[in-house]
Amino acid sequence: MALRTLSAENAAALDKELMSTGAYSIDQLMELAGLSVSQAVYSVQPPNKGKRVLVACGPGNNGGDGLVAARHLFHYGYEPTVYYPKQSKNELYQRLTQQLKDLNVPFTDDFPSAIASTDHVVDAIFGFSFSGEVREPFPKVIEALRDSKVPVLAVDAPSSWNIETGPPDDGPGKGFMPDALISLTAPKPLVKWFKGKHYVGGRFLSNVVAEKYGIDVPPYQGIDQIVEVPVKESQL
Repeated sequence: MALRTLSAENAAALDKELMSTGAYSIDQLMELAGLSVSQAVYSVQPPNKGKRVLVACGPGNNGGDGLVAARHLFHYGYEPTVYYPKQSKNELYQRLTQQLKDLNVPFTDDFPSAIASTDHVVDAIFGFSFSGEVREPFPKVIEALRDSKVPVLAVDAPSSWNIETGPPDDGPGKGFMPDALISLTAPKPLVKWFKGKHYVGGRFLSNVVAEKYGIDVPPYQGIDQIVEVPVKESQL
């Protein structure tokens, strides 16, 4: 099934519409996104392959998705650790952080040590709204993700990639190719350059909204929140 891609501009417009006429709250959208991410982790890194999962979170919505995913992973029986160096003062993010602390999920400021002692990494640093320069402390983090042999699942976009034009030609993200990618709601144009395992998640759109934004809803099965879609089938 060939899936059309969703530009960064249309992805932002879709989020805005979902939170206005669509009657969704940002809490709901983040919970659904994080749930999809957690299921993608379960698919690529089942607990019997290693329960230690390092979730690297950025300061925005992508990081919030990571916080939600970490909570679900804990309840699945994983041992998540969260790297969240630029914690938002926004109430939503503070609540998500507190929920993890109440579960005794550890937070770390030492990314090199954390990545050296984990079985899998979730890259929830930058999403579809990223543009411009990668700022501290994330350049070294992205370099570590690129150079590590630990498998990485990227959330919506490999961090530092341009949503429209894919991997950067220079900087810390040059050569960064995660093992897996979960596209939230719909693949973004950058998927044309991605070579790993690819999932689509976000099982909540109405047919009317999907048609308006040119989104092909993949064939979700049973209670699954994700569908694996080979990248060659999501490059329209």
